[in-house]
Amino acid sequence: MYELIKKDGRAKRGRLHTVHGTIETPVFMNVGTAAAIKGAVSTDDLRMIKTQVELSNTYHLHVRPGDEVVKKLGGLHRFMNWDRPILTDSGGFQVFSLASLRKIKEEGVHFHSHIDGRKIFMGPEESMRIQSNLASTIAMAFDECPSSVADRKYMENSVARTTRWLKRCKDEMARLNSLPDTINPHQLLFGINQGGVYEDIRIAHAQQIAEMDLDGYAVGGLAVGETHEEMYRILDAVVPHLPEDKPTYLMGVGTPANILEAVDRGVDFFDCVYPSRNGRHGHVYTNEGKLNLFNARYELDDRPIEEGCGCPACRSYSRAYIRHLLKAKEMLGMRLCVLHNLYFYNTMMEEIRDAIDAGNYKEYKKQKLEGMMRK
Repeated sequence: MYELIKKDGRAKRGRLHTVHGTIETPVFMNVGTAAAIKGAVSTDDLRMIKTQVELSNTYHLHVRPGDEVVKKLGGLHRFMNWDRPILTDSGGFQVFSLASLRKIKEEGVHFHSHIDGRKIFMGPEESMRIQSNLASTIAMAFDECPSSVADRKYMENSVARTTRWLKRCKDEMARLNSLPDTINPHQLLFGINQGGVYEDIRIAHAQQIAEMDLDGYAVGGLAVGETHEEMYRILDAVVPHLPEDKPTYLMGVGTPANILEAVDRGVDFFDCVYPSRNGRHGHVYTNEGKLNLFNARYELDDRPIEEGCGCPACRSYSRAYIRHLLKAKEMLGMRLCVLHNLYFYNTMMEEIRDAIDAGNYKEYKKQKLEGMMRK
């Protein structure tokens, strides 16, 4: 159940109560594609850096180790030793990204595994069954994520099919949640709004899926090539047509600035690979902008990545030492940068929640953005 606690302008402060614990929103979900955060980050680490929700990938876990294997081992929570909420995406985006390997039909999508080339079929029912085997807290509906530059006719047909698939997802999840051997019979379902950069298609689709009384609603198909300004324009148009009393999730977004802007437009769930991916390449976030620790200027810099930061990297190590580790290709350097970045994101979400609670979100956003643009 989602509880809307406070609004500050269009920014929402909420709580989603789940079988695996309460999620305070706005929230950033830490991305662990194959049931692990890239960068040698354990679930003990995740608890230490204030992670609320871990996000895993349906397609990748279906291919390896196999969702049946995960089910036999008690579901994803037991498999990866994580007792807080998990969201699994549906595989729809991976199907989009495997464009050269796929064929979309009404029943679902035929495609080839990116690992061994074997043929795979995934449709709404298959995606729901895989996610039920994984026993995640929140399952995403199976959708097509069309290119943001697809023409209007293609987009209309694609969105209509996504709506039909959503109905099938909802029916199949209801069936799966009623079975006696289902690990998590309280699994939640989020639907996905699509429509590229066509405002009218987006709005019509939002209105259609809002009537289906789902547990949450995502805006998909953004951050796939369009400008940030186009993304904000679409959010301005579509979010008011999604139920305010349900979570609103902007998929795959994004930079700290993207998150701050989207919160201001009523979004309260986020995920993105940026903090872990950038960390693995020595790029770290601070309140005064992003640093590249490979730069020679940090060779003798004995300060932490950021003064006053409580993450494991900043509590114990200097920029100079972490730079040395990165240059020497020691895994610890990568790990420390990833931990710092995830801690930075999770802490920023805490600050966002506090600012909305205090009724000064606009002021907080302005100060945060100005600070991060200094470098």
